[in-house]
Amino acid sequence: MNMKAMKAKILILFVIAIITNSCNKGKYTDKPQLFFKSVNTTVLNPNQVLTFNIEFTDAQGDVQDTLWVQKVTKNCSKSDFVSGYRIPAFPQSKNLKGVFEVSLGYGFNLGYPSMQEPACNNQNDTCVFKFWAKDLAGNKSDTLSGPTIIIVHR
Repeated sequence: MNMKAMKAKILILFVIAIITNSCNKGKYTDKPQLFFKSVNTTVLNPNQVLTFNIEFTDAQGDVQDTLWVQKVTKNCSKSDFVSGYRIPAFPQSKNLKGVFEVSLGYGFNLGYPSMQEPACNNQNDTCVFKFWAKDLAGNKSDTLSGPTIIIVHR
């Protein structure tokens, strides 16, 4: 086999590998998918805001129903909560991708839904926040867990 034919075959295999890889990465499903992007802090002090950035994808583009947030506290179940937030309406498009910014205030008058202070024995909460979404067709995403967060007792 000559050198040109060998290079052409390698190039063709390389292009096929790239196409196959890119097709598998961007699989949008009818069920919304959530991916953790970032959180602004892992130690939350009083009068601060905790902000999560959660990337989502949805094949139908109808992820406009409810985003659920659950706080699971490892050292004190009295501090746990589950809240549902309506996702604002926006123009639907197929294979939708975007970011939910979820902000919770730890204090009064911060302009965000507020969290209670840790509820057990004057100690900090060590917790994980979990997220899931429901779209207009009733499809629910898998539950996404964020990193461990310490909420400092006042």
